[in-house]
Amino acid sequence: MPDHPHTSRKLRLWEALALSVGLMGPTLAMGLNGAGVAATVGKAVPLVFLLGLLGVGLVGYGFWRLTQHFHHAGSVYALAGATIGPRAGFFGGFALLGAYLGFLICTLAAAGVFAHAFLHALGMTSTGPWAAFSALAGLGVTLLNSRDTRLTARTLLIAEGIGIAAMLILAVVVMGRTGTGTAPRHQTFDLSVFTPGTATYGAVMTATVFAFLSWAGFEACASLGEETDDPRRNIPRALAGSVLLTGVLYVLMMFVQTIGFGTDDKGVREFAGAESALVTLSGSYLGTWFSLVIAFTAVASAFAAALSSSAAAARMVSALARDGFGPAALARTDQATGAPTRALRVCGGVAVAIAAVMYALGTTAFDAHYWYATIGVLCVLVGYAVAGVGVIVFTLSGRGRIPRRELVIPLAGLGYLCFVFSQQSTGQSAPSTYFPWIAAAWCATGLAVVLLAPSLARRIGARLTGELNGPGNHRQERSPEPPAADCMKVTP
Repeated sequence: MPDHPHTSRKLRLWEALALSVGLMGPTLAMGLNGAGVAATVGKAVPLVFLLGLLGVGLVGYGFWRLTQHFHHAGSVYALAGATIGPRAGFFGGFALLGAYLGFLICTLAAAGVFAHAFLHALGMTSTGPWAAFSALAGLGVTLLNSRDTRLTARTLLIAEGIGIAAMLILAVVVMGRTGTGTAPRHQTFDLSVFTPGTATYGAVMTATVFAFLSWAGFEACASLGEETDDPRRNIPRALAGSVLLTGVLYVLMMFVQTIGFGTDDKGVREFAGAESALVTLSGSYLGTWFSLVIAFTAVASAFAAALSSSAAAARMVSALARDGFGPAALARTDQATGAPTRALRVCGGVAVAIAAVMYALGTTAFDAHYWYATIGVLCVLVGYAVAGVGVIVFTLSGRGRIPRRELVIPLAGLGYLCFVFSQQSTGQSAPSTYFPWIAAAWCATGLAVVLLAPSLARRIGARLTGELNGPGNHRQERSPEPPAADCMKVTP
């Protein structure tokens, strides 16, 4: 039997939280995602992100509840496998693997985008191919993730911590100058941005889709369930903490950007047209030197997001291989660090190779980032939906003793996911029209595997049963309970 991941010291709460925060890449999201929303709803951008936080809270409830009972490197793979059955678990896990690989490719491309931008800001005119920066970033994240997982967590904390600190400095300056009437264009501290204004409620709700995408990857810390101290307590806390922390940051920084550009028509147009809104604001409010700081934090955030994506993807590959899908060698972990080194190398190699192919085909780094981010998001929506169904089934079974009145939360979450998916899949032009089909083809491949290979499903079920009922993964039952699908058993 392949070795299970282990470390000399279990990860702490903040170290698990760092993986989820790193995968979301809040510095990137705060700098890139507001402009598109401003083009749709005008000055109501902060309201949109506040509503987006409520939507992701509904979706995150299922992960929060299920990780109180299960911990496993496979995240949705195990959560759905233990509640719905091994076939559903494999399908959800395979969809999430597609998401993590898509996020890894897009964040490596983002590293190329921001590295070029930073070097240009320094005055360099010849910076080389963006794929070279992506390859260097891919090598770096693979090597770093092969070390002790605590080193990965600390790197993520430092990289995103610098970016968040820079954002907060900018926020204080913008709010101070708009509040005292010393802003560059005499912009004002305007709290009316938390009302729809000229935008309709329909436009505001549609725009929450863009806000919701900023939280994609919040569940990444669930893949560290086997490596975290007291996972039934710390993983749910890390999930909730990552959503709330980034939620506060997103709403604050969208407010700052909106009032920083100005809530009049000219300000809204400038915000909507800004390629890097935070860099533009930094130059206006603090000077060129601070815009360089912001540009550097964008590079660091892209690397941090790639680091998290690589860690999550490799652990999913390792978990699937451990249970019979894929070469057994991919399940092996380093005896000293507990890292799935071979899976890390495979994921990193695939992502770098695809980035190189995109460059050879003449694709820009920004397009490669956007394309694979979209594909990854569509796959992650499927994984989230499977987890949502899992918590509903688990609640109805009574095995977790979750009050049935709480069913309204995951049901609302599923409805919101359907709304997000419909908005992502309609009203697009080529090549965006191809992305839902690519994501569907990936998920259909996972579905075909479990339908056409029943022996694999049985083997996965047997292995998951042993792993989820193993020492430390459940509490003692207080009364006999009927087994779940495919003999899955869990305690409250």
